[in-house]
Amino acid sequence: MKIKTEEITKSDILTDVLNGLSKSPKMLPSKLFYDEKGSILFDEICELDEYYPTRTEMQIMQNNIKEMGELLGEGTMLIELGSGSSQKIKLLLDHIPGLAGYVPVDISSEHLISSSKVLKDKYPHINIFPLAADYTKYFELPLIDKHYDHRAVYFPGSTIGNFTKEEAKEFINRIADIAGENGGLIIGVDLKKDKHTLEAAYNDSKGVTAAFNLNMLNHINEELNSDFDVNKFKHFAFFNEEINRIEMHLVSEDEQVVNIDQSNFSFNKNEHIITEYSYKYTLEDFENIANDRFDVKRVWVDDYKLFSIQYLKVKD
Repeated sequence: MKIKTEEITKSDILTDVLNGLSKSPKMLPSKLFYDEKGSILFDEICELDEYYPTRTEMQIMQNNIKEMGELLGEGTMLIELGSGSSQKIKLLLDHIPGLAGYVPVDISSEHLISSSKVLKDKYPHINIFPLAADYTKYFELPLIDKHYDHRAVYFPGSTIGNFTKEEAKEFINRIADIAGENGGLIIGVDLKKDKHTLEAAYNDSKGVTAAFNLNMLNHINEELNSDFDVNKFKHFAFFNEEINRIEMHLVSEDEQVVNIDQSNFSFNKNEHIITEYSYKYTLEDFENIANDRFDVKRVWVDDYKLFSIQYLKVKD
């Protein structure tokens, strides 16, 4: 099993960090959460009592997986974006009849290598073509020496919420290009709900989400030899009701200066760095985001309407 790597260079990371910290307010892209440690921490978050999205999504999948597999159909080349954990994909791999192959795409090459090996051991008969790449940007699929009838993209979790609505529309359009003619998309979409449930999910009692947020600074230090003092920042997350999004921030607990590649960035006490947005949608809102290139064919929700999984087809 050969792993294709579209190298994510230090130069790419440096550009993202310098551009983000030069904004007002300061920002860092959420993809920088996912070094090897960040990926492990996120897997831990998914197991937390307060973090409803993962268990709710799994329940929806378990209750409807036969129909999902049938909709994807025989001859599918399945492409998963952000395949850090293999838990959900195993359900699909078990239920797609005549699957042609599987392309996991993830920004964390270490996590991708380990999860791909686990899957190959469990499914030796499935052709697996791992790709280490930043799927939020343009990327080329690996060379696939296997016939397939059509492509389907699997984008689980609530990651689509990390994009602004304008960015989400652009990203969905790029997914349509990846899926191609007669292609499909299975996507997780987190739904609007009460503030208490949302804020509890991003401020867990064990502090795992706080560690995940702060680890971004460790990741940047390691990649760029910068000197963020992680002990001088704290995690902060809240639901912005006007815009229907969770915001995750890092808050400077003191006046300080951070050095990054000969650039200095000053922080006032209580100054914020925005590290993540997570927009919450109504079903109608999301259909409006997707309808330039996709038709929504099937929507599955849990009994409490916390979360949805949606099947979309590329428009003719």
